[in-house]
Amino acid sequence: MTKDEAKREALAALEAAQEDIIGLAHDLLRHPETGYREVRTAEQVAAAFAARNIPHRRGLALTGVKGTLRGRSAGPTVAVLGEMDSLIVPDHPYADPVTGAAHACGHHGQVAAMLGVARALTDSGVIGHLDGNVALFAVPAEELIDVEYRQELRRQGKIAFMGGKAELIHLGEFDDIQAAMLCHAASGAFQLGIPESTNGFVTKVARFRGRSSHAAASPHRGINALYAATLALDAINAQRETFRDEDHVRVHPILTKGGDVVNAIPAEVRLETFVRARTREAIEDAARKVDRALKAGALAMGAAVTITTLPGYLPLINHPALVRTFRENAVALAGEEAVVALPHVTASTDMGDLSQVLPVVQPSVAGSTGSTHGPDFVAVDEATAYLLQAKALALTVIDLLWDGARRAREVAATRPAMTKAEYLAYLREMEREETFTGLD
Repeated sequence: MTKDEAKREALAALEAAQEDIIGLAHDLLRHPETGYREVRTAEQVAAAFAARNIPHRRGLALTGVKGTLRGRSAGPTVAVLGEMDSLIVPDHPYADPVTGAAHACGHHGQVAAMLGVARALTDSGVIGHLDGNVALFAVPAEELIDVEYRQELRRQGKIAFMGGKAELIHLGEFDDIQAAMLCHAASGAFQLGIPESTNGFVTKVARFRGRSSHAAASPHRGINALYAATLALDAINAQRETFRDEDHVRVHPILTKGGDVVNAIPAEVRLETFVRARTREAIEDAARKVDRALKAGALAMGAAVTITTLPGYLPLINHPALVRTFRENAVALAGEEAVVALPHVTASTDMGDLSQVLPVVQPSVAGSTGSTHGPDFVAVDEATAYLLQAKALALTVIDLLWDGARRAREVAATRPAMTKAEYLAYLREMEREETFTGLD
């Protein structure tokens, strides 16, 4: 079998399985689960692996499922990932009526496409012509939401890190993988695109503490923690002109607690924010300015603030050789005009963390409409949103593991930005808690 024949056989297998792949995407869309709670989704993935006798392990980082396809000879392992978790978007048309969870980021399509790659390689028999292994990895908790829930999981010792891929790196589940890829859902006038890079971020949780007093009878005896937080928000906004345009800084706070009762001066107020930027240096610079602003709000009111900094995600670095290989296959499938180079993306992904320790590529696949993370984000062209990404990923795997896995070996030989030890040390250094008090 030649490589071109292998690709044709893989595509034919995918075409034959398209109803199953789209059906699974529909099922997952209607049963969204948030990070580290993807129990049903994991069961669906494990059942799909079992149906094709694919060896797999479950319960990785609580809910992750990792299957392995072995080629005809030993060699590098290339991973195709599918993120299982959803967001909380209660007004999404497919939101869970109880939890408000919704796949407003298209992760259900990633999982379906990852299983589509499994079908392409096994149903066709192409896996038996590859030199190396394919890891099919359903991974949890890409969306960094439910911060308090994840902090509780950490306190219970169930996880060490809040993001799914960071936790899996920590657990050693990527130690046997030499390259990884997934496609992220997008909307736009293209079919497949590859972004230049993405922002990274850190998470800030600020707890302002004042003094409660009757809001009408004796407000002068209180210290208003809500006003301290409001002043801090104003101070953060005043910092925005100090951020360089090329650093793509984004700071977007929310109040998660504004007080207890309306007739008492708020004694405790909580604020959360991400501090995003294009580089680690820019993230750290913006984070220092946010800390200053939080302290300024507390000082102005004579309140106290405890600032907890938690590692978020690092900027995404797409590996040039993986980009070239994926693009070659994308163009072969969709045509030159339908495959674009995308600019820097100011959103973030924990694929950025993975990209610091091993070669990755995260292209974008269109076929959806609306705004990502919004209530109107849904797949409208399923042949693109679900099937095209599976085809492009499957063909890229074949290229990487063909001819003694020559391309995969070349990719694996490049030095990552960080070793695993350096990466984990960096995350631990980023985590800190500081209390600043201006209490009278």
